[in-house]
Amino acid sequence: APARGRLLRQVAIARRRSVLELGAGHGAVTGELVRRSGGHVVALDPVWAALRGSAGLPVGGDARRLPFASASFDLVFCQLTLLWIRPLDAVAREVWRVLAPGGVWIALEPDYGGMIEHPPGCGGRELWRAALRRAGAEPSVGRQLPGVLAAEGFAVRVQLLETIQPPDSARWALLRGLPLTAEESEAVARLEAESPGVPWAQVVHLPFFLVAATRPLTGPQARL
Repeated sequence: APARGRLLRQVAIARRRSVLELGAGHGAVTGELVRRSGGHVVALDPVWAALRGSAGLPVGGDARRLPFASASFDLVFCQLTLLWIRPLDAVAREVWRVLAPGGVWIALEPDYGGMIEHPPGCGGRELWRAALRRAGAEPSVGRQLPGVLAAEGFAVRVQLLETIQPPDSARWALLRGLPLTAEESEAVARLEAESPGVPWAQVVHLPFFLVAATRPLTGPQARL
């Protein structure tokens, strides 16, 4: 949350008048966007039931076919959303269309392929990658995103989540919630049982790409 807050301040969210959140889900971030922004927030998700009680204006829809007029928003936000959507370039084209020139797209997405594990294998990186792919996700979306957005014409700036925390035991429950083979389930149980109770006996860090992509005001990139 602190890194997200800094990134939103860097793009002057308080001055943004029309914000779109992609993959808003149950509203884990929507309330923060409403508090920080200077205008209205539209919360979009393909699962309408997830938007019940949303702090923003709820809209059911697909990020690859956004139900909005061109240049409707000056800020688009998503977190852990593009991990689950393919193809990325279809989303990029739609966000370009609905962003006004000068508007910014903020995306916070992980890169499981770059997970740091010490001792090697203690974080279950290959288990995560296999299970996420089986579930329909792209575990290396973080590293792919900047190039896709630049190719679409966005001016892209990339930061990485810089803080490393001790491993959280809750990660095993999240992994077990993904489609695992019987052999993988056994491997997860073994890794969980072998996890030491001493902080920093292991290092497990999942890189997050913090991407700010601006639709240029003028010039060759500011195409329609």
